Amino acid sequence: MPLKFSEENSGKVLAVHVSGKLTNADYEQFVPEFERLIRQNGKMRLLFDMTGFNGWEVDALWDEIKFDIKYFADIEFLAIVGDKKWHHAMAVFCKPFTKATIRYFDHTDAVEAREWLGES
Repeated sequence: MPLKFSEENSGKVLAVHVSGKLTNADYEQFVPEFERLIRQNGKMRLLFDMTGFNGWEVDALWDEIKFDIKYFADIEFLAIVGDKKWHHAMAVFCKPFTKATIRYFDHTDAVEAREWLGES
């Protein structure tokens, strides 16, 4: 499965790892869980690990855009972890669309990303 997620820090941090290509079915599974966590905990801290991620299928890209528009206000801190130059560019691209504090980490610094989310 290209999308795996887990709650950390009593549900205040959501760790999401994406790999391969995301599909519409991935969003159908993920979005309800994200909504549940928002209802339960309020604003989230999100670790988005893009290591091994190659992009979206067309329908899934539209799902991503809809997700971002609807939920960026519910994200307080966003740590993006990646292993490609365009992964870093995604962190820069997201900044104007959210009030969340966003920071990019190379995949070799994934532990530091988790620490940053816990300390912020």
